[in-house]
Amino acid sequence: MGDPAGISPEIAARLVASSEIHADAQLVLFGDFRIFEQGARIAKVEVDVEVMPSELAIAPVSGRPVFVDLKNLSPEQVSPATATLEGGLFATENFRRALLFAQSGAADAVFFTPFNKKAMRLAYDGYDDEIRFVRDVLKTAAEASEFNVLGSLWNARVTSHIPLSQVSSAISENAIIRATTLADRCMRAAGFAKPRIAVAGLNPHAGDGGNFGREEIEIIEPAVQQARERGLTIEGPFPSDTVFLRAKNGDFDAVLTMYHDQGQIAMKLMGFDRGVTLIGGFAFPICTPAHGTAYEIAGRGIANLGASREALRLAIRMAFKVRAKRTSTGEAA
Repeated sequence: MGDPAGISPEIAARLVASSEIHADAQLVLFGDFRIFEQGARIAKVEVDVEVMPSELAIAPVSGRPVFVDLKNLSPEQVSPATATLEGGLFATENFRRALLFAQSGAADAVFFTPFNKKAMRLAYDGYDDEIRFVRDVLKTAAEASEFNVLGSLWNARVTSHIPLSQVSSAISENAIIRATTLADRCMRAAGFAKPRIAVAGLNPHAGDGGNFGREEIEIIEPAVQQARERGLTIEGPFPSDTVFLRAKNGDFDAVLTMYHDQGQIAMKLMGFDRGVTLIGGFAFPICTPAHGTAYEIAGRGIANLGASREALRLAIRMAFKVRAKRTSTGEAA
Protein backbone atom coordinates (compact mmCIF):
# COMPACT_ATOMS: atom_id res chain seq x y z
CA MET A 1 0.00 0.00 0.00
CA GLY A 2 1.25 3.45 -0.93
CA ASP A 3 0.50 6.92 0.40
CA PRO A 4 -2.53 6.76 2.73
CA ALA A 5 -3.65 10.36 2.18
CA GLY A 6 -4.54 9.94 -1.49
CA ILE A 7 -6.26 7.32 -3.61
CA SER A 8 -3.89 4.45 -2.77
CA PRO A 9 -6.11 2.77 -0.12
CA GLU A 10 -9.17 2.65 -2.37
CA ILE A 11 -7.11 1.39 -5.32
CA ALA A 12 -5.68 -1.42 -3.19
CA ALA A 13 -9.16 -2.43 -2.05
CA ARG A 14 -10.61 -2.37 -5.56
CA LEU A 15 -7.78 -4.50 -6.94
CA VAL A 16 -8.28 -7.08 -4.20
CA ALA A 17 -12.02 -7.07 -4.85
CA SER A 18 -11.40 -7.86 -8.53
CA SER A 19 -11.79 -11.61 -8.99
CA GLU A 20 -10.10 -11.49 -12.39
CA ILE A 21 -6.91 -10.17 -10.77
CA HIS A 22 -6.49 -12.57 -7.88
CA ALA A 23 -7.57 -15.49 -10.05
CA ASP A 24 -4.22 -15.15 -11.84
CA ALA A 25 -1.92 -14.70 -8.85
CA GLN A 26 -1.58 -15.11 -5.10
CA LEU A 27 -1.75 -11.55 -3.79
CA VAL A 28 0.05 -10.58 -0.59
CA LEU A 29 -0.59 -7.09 0.72
CA PHE A 30 1.53 -5.13 3.19
CA GLY A 31 0.06 -2.29 5.22
CA ASP A 32 -2.32 -1.52 8.04
CA PHE A 33 -5.61 -3.41 7.82
CA ARG A 34 -7.53 -0.45 9.26
CA ILE A 35 -6.35 1.75 6.39
CA PHE A 36 -7.23 -1.00 3.93
CA GLU A 37 -10.74 -1.32 5.37
CA GLN A 38 -11.13 2.44 5.11
CA GLY A 39 -10.14 2.25 1.45
CA ALA A 40 -12.74 -0.47 0.88
CA ARG A 41 -15.45 1.70 2.43
CA ILE A 42 -14.47 4.63 0.21
CA ALA A 43 -14.46 2.39 -2.87
CA LYS A 44 -17.72 0.71 -1.79
CA VAL A 45 -16.35 -2.80 -2.36
CA GLU A 46 -16.41 -6.01 -0.38
CA VAL A 47 -12.97 -7.50 0.27
CA ASP A 48 -12.22 -11.05 1.34
CA VAL A 49 -8.66 -11.42 2.60
CA GLU A 50 -6.81 -13.66 5.01
CA VAL A 51 -5.23 -11.39 7.62
CA MET A 52 -1.81 -12.58 8.77
CA PRO A 53 0.65 -11.31 11.39
CA SER A 54 3.57 -9.10 10.43
CA GLU A 55 6.07 -11.96 10.85
CA LEU A 56 4.77 -13.76 7.74
CA ALA A 57 7.66 -15.49 5.97
CA ILE A 58 5.75 -17.21 3.16
CA ALA A 59 2.19 -16.79 1.94
CA PRO A 60 -0.24 -19.68 2.45
CA VAL A 61 -1.51 -21.08 -0.84
CA SER A 62 -5.19 -20.64 -0.16
CA GLY A 63 -6.40 -18.78 -3.24
CA ARG A 64 -7.53 -15.87 -1.08
CA PRO A 65 -5.50 -12.66 -1.02
CA VAL A 66 -3.33 -12.41 2.09
CA PHE A 67 -3.05 -9.19 4.08
CA VAL A 68 0.06 -8.82 6.24
CA ASP A 69 -1.10 -6.44 8.96
CA LEU A 70 1.86 -4.35 10.05
CA LYS A 71 -0.39 -2.23 12.29
CA ASN A 72 1.74 0.75 11.30
CA LEU A 73 -0.78 3.57 10.92
CA SER A 74 -4.00 4.48 12.69
CA PRO A 75 -6.68 6.10 10.50
CA GLU A 76 -6.72 9.00 12.98
CA GLN A 77 -3.11 9.74 11.97
CA VAL A 78 -4.00 10.25 8.32
CA SER A 79 -4.33 13.85 7.14
CA PRO A 80 -6.38 13.57 3.92
CA ALA A 81 -4.80 15.08 0.81
CA THR A 82 -1.67 16.05 2.74
CA ALA A 83 1.89 14.78 2.50
CA THR A 84 3.05 13.94 6.02
CA LEU A 85 5.88 12.18 7.83
CA GLU A 86 3.41 9.57 9.11
CA GLY A 87 2.22 8.83 5.59
CA GLY A 88 5.79 8.56 4.34
CA LEU A 89 6.77 6.19 7.13
CA PHE A 90 3.74 4.02 6.34
CA ALA A 91 4.53 3.83 2.62
CA THR A 92 8.27 3.26 3.01
CA GLU A 93 7.79 0.48 5.57
CA ASN A 94 5.20 -1.28 3.42
CA PHE A 95 7.48 -1.03 0.39
CA ARG A 96 10.51 -2.23 2.35
CA ARG A 97 8.67 -5.28 3.64
CA ALA A 98 7.36 -6.17 0.18
CA LEU A 99 10.81 -5.84 -1.37
CA LEU A 100 12.43 -8.05 1.26
CA PHE A 101 9.59 -10.57 0.90
CA ALA A 102 10.29 -10.82 -2.83
CA GLN A 103 14.06 -10.89 -2.32
CA SER A 104 13.63 -13.92 -0.05
CA GLY A 105 11.92 -15.79 -2.88
CA ALA A 106 8.48 -15.66 -1.26
CA ALA A 107 7.12 -13.48 -4.07
CA ASP A 108 7.94 -13.11 -7.77
CA ALA A 109 7.02 -9.46 -8.32
CA VAL A 110 6.20 -6.30 -6.38
CA PHE A 111 3.41 -3.82 -7.09
CA PHE A 112 2.69 -0.62 -5.18
CA THR A 113 -0.12 1.89 -5.23
CA PRO A 114 1.04 5.51 -5.70
CA PHE A 115 3.57 7.14 -3.40
CA ASN A 116 3.90 10.83 -2.65
CA LYS A 117 7.50 11.93 -3.18
CA LYS A 118 7.34 14.70 -0.57
CA ALA A 119 6.06 12.30 2.11
CA MET A 120 8.70 9.74 1.16
CA ARG A 121 11.47 12.33 1.56
CA LEU A 122 10.14 13.30 4.97
CA ALA A 123 10.41 9.66 6.02
CA TYR A 124 13.60 8.61 4.26
CA ASP A 125 16.54 10.98 4.14
CA GLY A 126 17.99 11.28 0.66
CA TYR A 127 15.00 9.71 -1.08
CA ASP A 128 15.51 10.54 -4.76
CA ASP A 129 13.24 8.00 -6.37
CA GLU A 130 12.13 4.41 -6.03
CA ILE A 131 15.29 3.03 -7.66
CA ARG A 132 17.50 4.60 -5.00
CA PHE A 133 15.25 3.23 -2.26
CA VAL A 134 15.17 -0.29 -3.76
CA ARG A 135 18.96 -0.36 -4.05
CA ASP A 136 19.30 0.70 -0.41
CA VAL A 137 16.82 -1.90 0.86
CA LEU A 138 18.13 -4.79 -1.23
CA LYS A 139 21.77 -3.71 -0.76
CA THR A 140 22.51 -3.96 -4.45
CA ALA A 141 24.12 -1.78 -7.11
CA ALA A 142 22.23 -3.49 -9.95
CA GLU A 143 21.71 -1.53 -13.17
CA ALA A 144 18.07 -0.46 -13.10
CA SER A 145 15.77 2.00 -14.81
CA GLU A 146 12.17 3.15 -14.96
CA PHE A 147 10.16 2.22 -18.03
CA ASN A 148 6.84 3.71 -19.00
CA VAL A 149 4.50 1.19 -20.58
CA LEU A 150 1.30 1.86 -22.49
CA GLY A 151 -0.18 -1.34 -23.84
CA SER A 152 2.49 -2.80 -26.12
CA LEU A 153 4.46 0.47 -26.38
CA TRP A 154 7.40 1.10 -24.06
CA ASN A 155 9.44 4.18 -23.23
CA ALA A 156 12.98 3.85 -21.84
CA ARG A 157 15.32 6.63 -20.68
CA VAL A 158 19.02 7.35 -20.73
CA THR A 159 18.76 9.88 -17.88
CA SER A 160 15.90 10.20 -15.43
CA HIS A 161 15.50 12.30 -12.28
CA ILE A 162 18.14 14.96 -12.85
CA PRO A 163 17.90 18.68 -13.68
CA LEU A 164 17.46 19.45 -17.36
CA SER A 165 20.64 21.53 -17.23
CA GLN A 166 22.63 18.34 -16.50
CA VAL A 167 21.17 16.11 -19.22
CA SER A 168 23.64 16.82 -22.02
CA SER A 169 26.69 16.16 -19.85
CA ALA A 170 25.12 12.93 -18.54
CA ILE A 171 24.64 11.43 -22.00
CA SER A 172 27.44 9.16 -23.21
CA GLU A 173 27.84 6.21 -25.56
CA ASN A 174 28.13 3.86 -22.58
CA ALA A 175 25.01 5.29 -20.93
CA ILE A 176 22.99 4.83 -24.12
CA ILE A 177 24.24 1.28 -24.64
CA ARG A 178 23.44 0.39 -21.02
CA ALA A 179 19.94 1.82 -21.38
CA THR A 180 19.20 0.01 -24.64
CA THR A 181 20.60 -3.29 -23.38
CA LEU A 182 18.51 -3.09 -20.21
CA ALA A 183 15.41 -2.14 -22.20
CA ASP A 184 15.90 -5.11 -24.53
CA ARG A 185 16.34 -7.48 -21.57
CA CYS A 186 13.29 -6.22 -19.67
CA MET A 187 11.10 -6.26 -22.76
CA ARG A 188 12.07 -9.86 -23.49
CA ALA A 189 11.15 -10.70 -19.89
CA ALA A 190 7.74 -9.13 -20.56
CA GLY A 191 7.16 -11.34 -23.61
CA PHE A 192 8.72 -9.52 -26.59
CA ALA A 193 10.64 -11.97 -28.78
CA LYS A 194 12.80 -9.32 -30.47
CA PRO A 195 12.07 -5.77 -29.28
CA ARG A 196 12.30 -3.03 -31.91
CA ILE A 197 13.79 0.07 -30.31
CA ALA A 198 13.81 3.61 -31.73
CA VAL A 199 16.22 6.15 -30.28
CA ALA A 200 15.20 9.79 -29.93
CA GLY A 201 17.66 12.59 -30.49
CA LEU A 202 18.45 15.17 -27.83
CA ASN A 203 18.21 18.37 -29.86
CA PRO A 204 15.45 19.85 -32.06
CA HIS A 205 15.14 17.90 -35.32
CA ALA A 206 17.71 15.44 -33.94
CA GLY A 207 20.35 18.14 -34.28
CA ASP A 208 19.57 18.92 -37.93
CA GLY A 209 22.93 17.65 -39.14
CA GLY A 210 24.82 19.48 -36.43
CA ASN A 211 23.11 22.86 -36.80
CA PHE A 212 21.39 22.56 -33.40
CA GLY A 213 23.94 20.52 -31.50
CA ARG A 214 26.37 17.69 -32.14
CA GLU A 215 25.30 15.10 -29.55
CA GLU A 216 23.48 13.10 -32.21
CA ILE A 217 26.56 12.92 -34.44
CA GLU A 218 29.24 12.44 -31.80
CA ILE A 219 27.46 10.34 -29.16
CA ILE A 220 24.03 8.99 -30.07
CA GLU A 221 24.68 7.67 -33.59
CA PRO A 222 27.88 5.79 -32.58
CA ALA A 223 26.03 4.27 -29.60
CA VAL A 224 23.17 3.10 -31.82
CA GLN A 225 25.66 1.49 -34.18
CA GLN A 226 27.40 -0.30 -31.30
CA ALA A 227 24.09 -1.57 -29.95
CA ARG A 228 23.17 -2.83 -33.41
CA GLU A 229 26.49 -4.67 -33.67
CA ARG A 230 25.66 -6.35 -30.34
CA GLY A 231 22.52 -7.80 -31.84
CA LEU A 232 19.85 -5.33 -30.76
CA THR A 233 17.13 -4.29 -33.20
CA ILE A 234 17.58 -0.55 -32.95
CA GLU A 235 17.32 2.56 -35.17
CA GLY A 236 17.90 6.28 -34.77
CA PRO A 237 18.40 8.91 -33.65
CA PHE A 238 15.03 10.34 -34.76
CA PRO A 239 13.51 13.75 -33.97
CA SER A 240 11.75 13.37 -30.64
CA ASP A 241 8.68 15.30 -31.80
CA THR A 242 7.78 12.65 -34.41
CA VAL A 243 9.30 9.36 -33.24
CA PHE A 244 6.37 8.60 -30.94
CA LEU A 245 3.96 8.95 -33.85
CA ARG A 246 5.84 6.19 -35.66
CA ALA A 247 5.95 4.06 -32.54
CA LYS A 248 2.23 4.57 -31.93
CA ASN A 249 1.59 3.43 -35.50
CA GLY A 250 3.47 0.20 -34.90
CA ASP A 251 6.90 0.87 -36.43
CA PHE A 252 8.65 0.31 -33.07
CA ASP A 253 7.98 -1.43 -29.77
CA ALA A 254 9.90 1.09 -27.68
CA VAL A 255 11.37 4.57 -27.79
CA LEU A 256 14.57 5.35 -25.92
CA THR A 257 14.53 9.00 -24.88
CA MET A 258 17.41 11.07 -23.56
CA TYR A 259 15.62 12.58 -20.56
CA HIS A 260 12.57 12.15 -18.33
CA ASP A 261 9.95 14.52 -19.76
CA GLN A 262 10.89 13.82 -23.38
CA GLY A 263 9.09 10.51 -23.10
CA GLN A 264 6.76 11.06 -20.16
CA ILE A 265 4.82 13.83 -21.88
CA ALA A 266 4.21 11.75 -24.98
CA MET A 267 3.22 8.60 -23.09
CA LYS A 268 0.88 10.37 -20.67
CA LEU A 269 -0.83 12.26 -23.48
CA MET A 270 -1.49 8.97 -25.27
CA GLY A 271 -2.94 7.18 -22.25
CA PHE A 272 -2.70 8.75 -18.81
CA ASP A 273 -5.37 6.48 -17.36
CA ARG A 274 -3.63 3.33 -18.64
CA GLY A 275 0.05 4.15 -18.18
CA VAL A 276 2.31 1.85 -16.19
CA THR A 277 5.72 2.44 -14.62
CA LEU A 278 8.02 -0.58 -14.46
CA ILE A 279 11.23 -0.54 -12.46
CA GLY A 280 13.35 -3.03 -14.35
CA GLY A 281 16.81 -4.43 -13.77
CA PHE A 282 16.41 -6.03 -10.35
CA ALA A 283 15.89 -9.75 -9.68
CA PHE A 284 12.13 -9.27 -9.85
CA PRO A 285 9.86 -6.70 -11.58
CA ILE A 286 8.45 -3.75 -9.65
CA CYS A 287 5.34 -2.08 -11.09
CA THR A 288 3.06 0.83 -10.26
CA PRO A 289 0.56 3.04 -12.10
CA ALA A 290 2.25 5.98 -13.82
CA HIS A 291 -0.04 8.54 -12.15
CA GLY A 292 0.32 9.98 -8.68
CA THR A 293 -1.67 10.06 -5.44
CA ALA A 294 -4.45 12.34 -6.82
CA TYR A 295 -4.96 14.24 -3.58
CA GLU A 296 -7.61 16.36 -5.30
CA ILE A 297 -10.03 13.40 -5.43
CA ALA A 298 -8.95 11.56 -2.27
CA GLY A 299 -11.81 10.00 -0.32
CA ARG A 300 -14.39 10.43 -3.08
CA GLY A 301 -14.28 6.87 -4.40
CA ILE A 302 -13.92 7.93 -8.03
CA ALA A 303 -10.29 6.98 -8.77
CA ASN A 304 -9.77 5.40 -12.20
CA LEU A 305 -8.47 1.85 -11.76
CA GLY A 306 -7.20 1.48 -15.33
CA ALA A 307 -3.50 2.20 -14.83
CA SER A 308 -3.27 0.22 -11.60
CA ARG A 309 -4.96 -2.77 -13.17
CA GLU A 310 -2.56 -2.67 -16.12
CA ALA A 311 0.45 -2.30 -13.81
CA LEU A 312 -0.57 -5.30 -11.73
CA ARG A 313 -1.25 -7.36 -14.85
CA LEU A 314 2.23 -6.55 -16.17
CA ALA A 315 3.75 -7.54 -12.82
CA ILE A 316 1.87 -10.85 -12.96
CA ARG A 317 2.96 -11.59 -16.54
CA MET A 318 6.59 -10.92 -15.71
CA ALA A 319 6.32 -12.83 -12.42
CA PHE A 320 5.70 -16.06 -14.31
CA LYS A 321 9.11 -15.72 -15.96
CA VAL A 322 10.75 -14.97 -12.60
CA ARG A 323 9.09 -18.06 -11.13
CA ALA A 324 10.24 -20.21 -14.06
CA LYS A 325 13.82 -18.94 -13.72
CA ARG A 326 13.88 -19.60 -9.97
CA THR A 327 12.47 -23.07 -10.47
CA SER A 328 15.04 -23.93 -13.16
CA THR A 329 17.94 -22.77 -10.98
CA GLY A 330 16.64 -24.44 -7.82
CA GLU A 331 16.04 -21.17 -5.93
CA ALA A 332 13.25 -20.69 -3.43
CA ALA A 333 9.84 -20.30 -5.07
